[in-house]
Amino acid sequence: MADAARHIDRIDVAPRFTEADAARLNARFAGVPTLEMLRAVLAEKLTGETAIVSSFGAESAALLHLVASVDRSVPVLFLDTGRHFPETLAYRDLLAERLALNLRNLQPDPELLAKRDATELRWSYDPDGCCEIRKVLPLEAGLVGIEATITGRKAFQASTRAALPRFELDGDRLKINPLADWTKADLDTYFTAHDLPVHPLVAQGYPSIGCAPCTSVVKPGEDPRAGRWRGWDKTECGIHTPTSDDDANQPVF
Repeated sequence: MADAARHIDRIDVAPRFTEADAARLNARFAGVPTLEMLRAVLAEKLTGETAIVSSFGAESAALLHLVASVDRSVPVLFLDTGRHFPETLAYRDLLAERLALNLRNLQPDPELLAKRDATELRWSYDPDGCCEIRKVLPLEAGLVGIEATITGRKAFQASTRAALPRFELDGDRLKINPLADWTKADLDTYFTAHDLPVHPLVAQGYPSIGCAPCTSVVKPGEDPRAGRWRGWDKTECGIHTPTSDDDANQPVF
């Protein structure tokens, strides 16, 4: 019993990161160019074991190119939900080969799918439940050993992302948003400068692309993400949470 007690004493129960860590990183990299920030974060391992979570959507190539230009060994986690557009899967394969990405496809548990979505229609009456099975749970499993994730979210994409900081707390992991302050013009310039291929559905009116059943064409004047879960009171799939002006004490750079 004494040996067991001594073993318990040695277990580290401290959180990986805290709000103070996110605030410290936001302050350190205030005004620092995106590429320079990424180089420092990855080279100095400021966020520990770090991975990219990518949807291989409309603007994904910019972030993937940025990170690959710094360190191609960074894992790229793709949630292969089984409901993606064929164009997205082809785009994933194209970018993975062209950028020599360390790609990891995360798939839903087939037994759980059979139990909770045997008809493959859960998206039509319970989109949150569908996202949980096909995105949230597979990502949780894929993040074992990962201390921070890099995302491609941008503040301009939707009002729910208007207060997006570069670094934020996600449980006790860090979430890094290198493109938080990028504009659509910044992205277009980057794509052109590096001759990056564009997702084939963008030209068809899809500025934000998720699973096929829950993604529709965006009308002129709408938020870029207006076509996601149209008709539902839902703006995120569950792997991200909306930001609000209440979070503005964390500066957006």
